[in-house]
Amino acid sequence: MGKKNNDTTHCSFCGRSSQEVNMLITGVSAEICDSCAEQAYLIVKENFEAKKQSELGIEKSTLPSPQKIKEYLDGYIIGQDNAKRYLAVAVYNHYKRILQGKDDDIEIEKSNIIMVGPTGTGKTLLARTIAKLLHVPFAIVDATVLTEAGYVGEDIESILTRLLQASDYDVASAERGIVFIDEIDKIARKSDNPSITRDVSGEGVQQGLLKLLEGSIVNVPPQGGRKHPDQKMIAVDTRNILFICGGAFDGIERKIAQRLNTMVVGYASTKNNAIVDRENLLQYVAPQDLKAFGLIPEIIGRLPILTYLDSLDRSALRRILTEPKNSIIKQYVKLFQMDEVELTFDEDVFEYIVDKAIEYKLGARGLRSIVETIMMDAMFNIPSTKKKKLHITKDYATDQLEKSQVIKLKNSH
Repeated sequence: MGKKNNDTTHCSFCGRSSQEVNMLITGVSAEICDSCAEQAYLIVKENFEAKKQSELGIEKSTLPSPQKIKEYLDGYIIGQDNAKRYLAVAVYNHYKRILQGKDDDIEIEKSNIIMVGPTGTGKTLLARTIAKLLHVPFAIVDATVLTEAGYVGEDIESILTRLLQASDYDVASAERGIVFIDEIDKIARKSDNPSITRDVSGEGVQQGLLKLLEGSIVNVPPQGGRKHPDQKMIAVDTRNILFICGGAFDGIERKIAQRLNTMVVGYASTKNNAIVDRENLLQYVAPQDLKAFGLIPEIIGRLPILTYLDSLDRSALRRILTEPKNSIIKQYVKLFQMDEVELTFDEDVFEYIVDKAIEYKLGARGLRSIVETIMMDAMFNIPSTKKKKLHITKDYATDQLEKSQVIKLKNSH
């Protein structure tokens, strides 16, 4: 018995003997019992989770409220209050869902978003600005290049390749990122009737997107491109990736008008239609309109948050030109400032630029191209001179724009 007592080992952490515990794990110079090992595992896991959250910049204490998110968006995007509110709430709920405890019985579903609006109204800018606020990886993907697996074009998994590249191949970081799928309307079903020929860049792509939007573990080729049997894959869990889809859905107003039993042009057919604003039918967009346009019901169900963006009127375009933190005019002032040149504009130059943007019907993107054309000669010549000031008048702007159009006409002949 004496020998047995001398051989009894004790846990180096809690001091209990081998007879008092279920298992004693022996190391080189110390022992640990099963109870202490379990406690150590829980401590390590808790610290690892906390570290991972802090690295990604997402913590309950630092997660901005929907109002704070909207205020931040207001600094970069003019108008679109409806879309900002929907987006702010959806993003806030999404990251609350990520921070939800694992042992909670109520599992919160993902809040993927779809935005409908004309070109140049700020869909991409909204998504990019939110990613900038939250300091999470962000990738923009064009749906027009996607085809069903096995056909010429990019596979669905290439969406996640872009996100991995944006996160420097940190999988844990990518799994909490944001993906903006642009031109989602271009993969609409080509016809309502099922055909014997495969719709490989339309309905086929929509079906391929289902597993990504829902949340599953997807094997992604690290460099993108086609998948090969011998290629090393990276497993990415999409359950916590927020997908924001955007599209112009050109012509969807007709679908909305049919549903509302009214017409885009002409007299209202019923008395109830008097309350319908026929100038802005997009505000009445509903999931059934997306289905009529050509999105399959399964994909609409996985994009539960539906919002719209207003067409930009004259006053909105005028404000976009100068007011946001990264407005077009402020960008050019900064470019010239880097060459130690003070750039100023007459007020009527801005009015002229807005008039031309409305004429070209390109939305906010049209503003940039017009300003670029006006400033091209100055940007070419000024760095080679010693000028310290440059003032743009309406006459100068008109001459530059007209001269550019004449040159383009000559080159086209």
